[in-house]
Amino acid sequence: MNDVGRPLGWVSVLSVIVAGYAHALSMAWPFASIGGLATGQAWGGLQLASLALLVWQLQRSSRPGQGALLGWLFATAMLCGTFWWLFISMHRYGGLPAALTVLAILGLAAALALYYAAAAAMCVWLAPRSSLGRASVFAALWLLAELARVKLFTGFPWGEGGYAYIDGWAQPLAGWVGVHGLTWLGAFTAAWLAALLGEARDNRWVLNQKPVMACLTMLAIAFGVSTLPPAVLATPANTPVRPPLSVTLLQGNIPQDLKFQPGTGVRDALKFYGEQLEQVQTSLVVLPETAFPMLPEQIPSGIWEPVKTRFASGEQAALIGIPLGSRHDGYSNSVLGLKPGAPDYRYDKHHLVPFGEFVPPFFHWFIRLMEIPLGDFNRGTLAQSPFEWRGERLAPNICYEDLFGEELGANFKDAATAPSIMVNVSNIAWFGNTVAIDQHLNIARMRALEFARPMLRATNTGATVVIDAQGRVTHALERHTRGALVADVQGADGLTLHARWVSHFGLAPWWLLGLANVLLAMLARRRRRQTQPLA
Repeated sequence: MNDVGRPLGWVSVLSVIVAGYAHALSMAWPFASIGGLATGQAWGGLQLASLALLVWQLQRSSRPGQGALLGWLFATAMLCGTFWWLFISMHRYGGLPAALTVLAILGLAAALALYYAAAAAMCVWLAPRSSLGRASVFAALWLLAELARVKLFTGFPWGEGGYAYIDGWAQPLAGWVGVHGLTWLGAFTAAWLAALLGEARDNRWVLNQKPVMACLTMLAIAFGVSTLPPAVLATPANTPVRPPLSVTLLQGNIPQDLKFQPGTGVRDALKFYGEQLEQVQTSLVVLPETAFPMLPEQIPSGIWEPVKTRFASGEQAALIGIPLGSRHDGYSNSVLGLKPGAPDYRYDKHHLVPFGEFVPPFFHWFIRLMEIPLGDFNRGTLAQSPFEWRGERLAPNICYEDLFGEELGANFKDAATAPSIMVNVSNIAWFGNTVAIDQHLNIARMRALEFARPMLRATNTGATVVIDAQGRVTHALERHTRGALVADVQGADGLTLHARWVSHFGLAPWWLLGLANVLLAMLARRRRRQTQPLA
């Protein structure tokens, strides 16, 4: 696999940096539409090509240290290209100097890239002989690196490879194996392609039919995956047929730099959302994250009391993004549910954003450099009860909580009580009019596919949409406008295979798969070394 002593050239270094950036683009195309590829669309083919190029360079590396450098450069470019928009929140809205902001983002990407550096180094060190073995080892190591990014240091899996397959041939697998399964599949396919190209380079195609047969096998597998049946295995017996739920999703388009200013953003938010709550005609209305940017007792009584009165009786309910708590008990980023004849419902955000919603130890000095309000919230519990309304069980999640499908999956242990509709309330105004909106939309679509549930998204600036249980956007409000999206949504029942196993085992099966594969590769390497003749 390796040519001992081969130095790394500038072409290898530059190519993996470009490939890493291409990987970021594959999550959501940020440029104008080209051909059949729309702006904001995921592009699985580009993700495959980028990873295949990395594997190609790893195969040509002579030492694990070279592999580590290539993997680190690829991942640093990939991550910077994925979440560069943090610059907007930290510099424009947080007031951090531009140079320090760039260093902070580069430092975060470089630190997270160490997972992938370790994976690439191990890939070079293990160096299985067969193309299938190389593909299996790379896919396992790459999956472990992605899982580390999901779990360690609170987790930040934005831009994981599997999201590139929200559309296309691999999409039907989402309900069976989830995004991490798609991540493994993409890494395996890319590595196998790179290995086959390596064999084809070293052998004439007419004399070596193995790569040809492998490519045909790969095409057959892709066709089989694309024709998989729905992943819902069973629907609870005697499940009543419910009429669609009429919903209104509000989008205030409050500028982020004014959102917490009493004389401007707060005033506009109270006026718009207060008026909309009075006028809404649908059965349910959903407001974005911190739509009311103050505690209920701080809202002028002329606005809040009519809202409470409106939903204390009648035939309508509301889910409102609002901070809750007190100085004594602490504060939470919450969703407040109001409906007739019932106590107020409350959902508290469980997975908090470091530096935005809680301050990690030893980093209070960093927060003091920025001017971001509401920076230290209490954490809600996992698997909180849904909001029940009109026969539907609505499960809220706030902002980037929908990145963590294994945490949402904790609500799906019992088909009879599992959510029938998921609801995401967000405020992506922190990141301007950037590809972050499209990336987050594709993440929400993946959750809908994994659990075969519709997802309602009410956001401050976009994307405010209705996603059906097949991951398709059925209704959408124009971004960066102020308005209300009215639609009907049909709740769903039954559990996908993914929902069944992730609700009980979380990420453990994927950890075991990756570690077992690496262990087998290590044993195989040991046997090879024992059987090699002495020089």
